[in-house]
Amino acid sequence: MLAAERREHLLDLLARQGKIVAKDVAAELGISEDTVRRDLRDLAGEGLCQRVYGGALPVSPAVVDYGARQTVAPDGKRKVAEAAAGLVPSGGAVILDGGTTALAVAHALPRDLDCTVITHSPPIATALLDHPRAEVFLLGGRLFKHSAVTCGAAAVEAAQNVSADLFLLGVTGVHPDEGLTTGDAEDAAMKRALAARAADTYVLASSEKIGTASRFRVLPWEGISGLITDETPRHPVIERLVARGVHVLTAG
Repeated sequence: MLAAERREHLLDLLARQGKIVAKDVAAELGISEDTVRRDLRDLAGEGLCQRVYGGALPVSPAVVDYGARQTVAPDGKRKVAEAAAGLVPSGGAVILDGGTTALAVAHALPRDLDCTVITHSPPIATALLDHPRAEVFLLGGRLFKHSAVTCGAAAVEAAQNVSADLFLLGVTGVHPDEGLTTGDAEDAAMKRALAARAADTYVLASSEKIGTASRFRVLPWEGISGLITDETPRHPVIERLVARGVHVLTAG
């Protein structure tokens, strides 16, 4: 089989099965695992898959920059945001992660809600300017422009001095085996620091993130209270998560 034919076969497998197991493909095509791994490196280099131990997974469309993400699955993000906003208690404190779904949560919060919002996202802090009863704490640090959030040592230190009832966590990848992932190591560390300061952590996961993976793990499934998604409960990934005990809230 020519390289171009192998490429199309791998992309087809990824689309149909949601994963590639290198040894299985090698046996099926009668080629070496090294050849399959080389093909996967090429695909990963083009941003078409996320390599993992033993093969590859679909890459998340949410790893593009902040501006481009605003056009990805806006309806799904709106549904997830509305469901998430309903979890914010009156008189309570919520940590809002950065990202376009978290921004949609800020817009979905009732204008008369009495609450405290802690965030490391300047766009989210700005979005809450017209919420007269929302107290806003903006955590400072180095601005990670790709996601419009602060991160680094100063931001993590600031996070260690707050506490909240709820953390609404944004990720780029949601996968039963790889867990909750994102595309930047410092961003992942900041998310873990924020999760450690909240009584409950719920993941904001619109359907395009389900079954995908990014390079850096944020939290294991045991580290969250639940997942909010607009994906159907019959999706194979959602069924696997429910079977392992993950609390899934269906939005929309």
